[in-house]
Amino acid sequence: MQELTLGDFLRARRAAVAPGQGDLRSAPSRRVKGMRREEVAQRVGVSVDYYVKLEQGRRVTPSDNILHALADVLELDEAAHEHLFDLARRDSQPKPRHRPTQRVSLGMIRLMESLGEVPAILTGRRTDILAANPAARLVIDDFHAIPARERNGVRHVLLSDKARLIHRDWEASAAGLVGMLRMYCGRHPNDPRAAELVAELTAKSDAFRQLWSERHVAKKIILDSKVIEHPVVGPIRLHLEAVQTTEDREQTLHVMMPDSASRSALRHLNKLAGDR
Repeated sequence: MQELTLGDFLRARRAAVAPGQGDLRSAPSRRVKGMRREEVAQRVGVSVDYYVKLEQGRRVTPSDNILHALADVLELDEAAHEHLFDLARRDSQPKPRHRPTQRVSLGMIRLMESLGEVPAILTGRRTDILAANPAARLVIDDFHAIPARERNGVRHVLLSDKARLIHRDWEASAAGLVGMLRMYCGRHPNDPRAAELVAELTAKSDAFRQLWSERHVAKKIILDSKVIEHPVVGPIRLHLEAVQTTEDREQTLHVMMPDSASRSALRHLNKLAGDR
């Protein structure tokens, strides 16, 4: 799996920090993008040599206090903060054990079906699509018709022609899903199926290669709302909520609630499906 080291992440985020006002980073003669190593080390309170070792991937185990300080200096959000700790603690993690295939509980299936015209998708490890209720299959795609091994959120958004057509905010959706995959890979670096997925997307998608290189991480799709350009009923505006399940913390239920104007479109879509 590519570019999932602490050093890579630190270099990328250091370069992404915007120049500040009235300090060395804003000087006209500055040639370094973002912050210098010396600046990061000074603000974190470590030696330059120590920080350089972190970026070079040498055997240094930073304390929690240093990691928290790095997160503050590099202006990391909550997801990136967690990812920083995941990467820093990888060597001390126990060897991965075989994990059983994720299952969807009967209660979850009943809950999703009870939502009626409200689309809902349940994702698991690697953004795998574990279940989709009838409304989601009508609005987004008929995931039941897709081979089980290919039912994956990142894969669908990046490699499906239909996804590019219907998602008005396709770029933001893709960025959020790639960020979720990167965060998962940082936490589970030895997952062979994740490595296969990253390799496939790297080979097939220019957009994935670009997004993956940016090292953005996310705990959920970054959008609060989205618009689906449905080919039959037209635009459907949806408000997004993501909820982790209590039975399996690696399962997330994504509920897409239509606004008042879109509810009639969904009713019409459901009626057409029922007539067929």
